[in-house]
Amino acid sequence: MTSPHHHSPGGTRPDGRPSPGARLLGPAIARAAARAAAPGGLRFTERQLYYATCRVLSPGSALLRRLPRTPAPPLRLTAFTRALDARGRHTVEGLLPPVPPGTGGVYAVHDGDGKGDGDGTSEPDVYAYGLPRLLVCQDPSIARMLLANHVHLEAACPVLTAVDALPLDPRLTAALERAGGATVHVLHDASPSGLALPARIRAALGPVPGVRVSSMGLVPRHVAALRLPSGRGPVPGPVLGTGLPPGLRPAEARWLARGRFAEVAAVPPARLVRTVLRVTRGSRPPRASLRSDLRGLRDTGFLTWPSA
Repeated sequence: MTSPHHHSPGGTRPDGRPSPGARLLGPAIARAAARAAAPGGLRFTERQLYYATCRVLSPGSALLRRLPRTPAPPLRLTAFTRALDARGRHTVEGLLPPVPPGTGGVYAVHDGDGKGDGDGTSEPDVYAYGLPRLLVCQDPSIARMLLANHVHLEAACPVLTAVDALPLDPRLTAALERAGGATVHVLHDASPSGLALPARIRAALGPVPGVRVSSMGLVPRHVAALRLPSGRGPVPGPVLGTGLPPGLRPAEARWLARGRFAEVAAVPPARLVRTVLRVTRGSRPPRASLRSDLRGLRDTGFLTWPSA
């Protein structure tokens, strides 16, 4: 998957001074950081700051914001990175450091910035009790952001990254089964690999009684409804037909087949935190005998984001 991009000036001169483009982007980054942190001083990732800067640069009209679409980012990612380097990451309040390579494990009490009760290693006490809910994030940086904002504490929900969740630790599987009626929530990008992740986790989990795997999104219709910026990568090819949710609309499959994708990081941080808390703390939907397409929509998270 390639990074979303669009042409825009930025960078530094050979003498090390910020270029005019970087100086122009500086105020936009400052405004974006303030918006990303609101309300209450939220912590956010560099990628989230990039998308927040895109929103500052292309606010759009109230009418256009109501029209479903997936626009290209107005700012090239490399230009943003150069402007951020010129400004200095340490000057951006609320910006989280990058996730250290090799960080993994069950994040139950980690505070997300390396200064809390753990350093990204496993918390063995998690396995000693029943786990009624678990959140698996495709993007390690998003997992770190949710931890930094104490979502795992408010939702009483441990957070894993996808790389840590597969293969599933047998002790974790036992803890989910012990809780009775547990749900594994999966937060992923709107991309072929992201949409296939819940099925991979479900297959890795196996036939564990009473444990449900539920996608929290994103899916292409969320991207359009929320008007999130989307990128374009290589055409996915045959992998597009494997592991995708049955409730995916033909137009969404065509969107993915063109190499389009959108990242969870494009969702405004406050909205992301609010949605994750609402979904993870909510009661488990009843297993009513509704039509299979409605069950498919519910299980893949299609009824979650637009109303968040």
